[in-house]
Amino acid sequence: MTATDSHLSTSWRFGLFAILAIVMLATRSNLISLGTHIGSLPDASWAVFFIAGFYLRGSVRWAFPALMALAVAIDYFVITAQGLSFWSHYCVSPAYWFLVPSYAALWFGGAWLRERYAGLHARELGLLLVSVVVAASVCYLVSNGSYYWLSNHWQAASGATPSLAGWTKNLGDWYLSFVGMALVYVAIAAVLHVLAVRTLGWLPQGEAGKQRR
Repeated sequence: MTATDSHLSTSWRFGLFAILAIVMLATRSNLISLGTHIGSLPDASWAVFFIAGFYLRGSVRWAFPALMALAVAIDYFVITAQGLSFWSHYCVSPAYWFLVPSYAALWFGGAWLRERYAGLHARELGLLLVSVVVAASVCYLVSNGSYYWLSNHWQAASGATPSLAGWTKNLGDWYLSFVGMALVYVAIAAVLHVLAVRTLGWLPQGEAGKQRR
């Protein structure tokens, strides 16, 4: 545990982890439906890893592996519940394991923000936007690129030969939807963060905040 999260008691850290795990479980597994015309809530996994990096920066040794294990367990449950084989599913290929560095980028984006967090200021809003966009973009680049180049399922389904031009088009086709959804979820978390700080005042400063005192 580092100085930046020493203010959070063990119960707070485990409580925050539990909340984030529940959010990922509910959205990644499609447990929550918004109705037949809307469908399920979009997957919040990207935002969960970013937010966890911010709040649990000093607990990366256990929190990150635990969230990764949960993500894989959810995928396994969702796939096998449909009577399909996990290992032969189109989502599970050599590229699937690139989710580890992809989600790590999100985690460290949140941790980077936490290190520079100094309170509720306009500066922090700018840092939040930059860190989310950069971290989500790196995550998207790794996950999309690995799936495009390494997934035999994608190549068989599309019937196309992988090429730089094809990958560039594929990147552009899905970039805004993936990164945009991460921004939406993080924005919701940011609003809740502001409310918690204003009403409870329980979240102290990061390293930058210490220097300003």
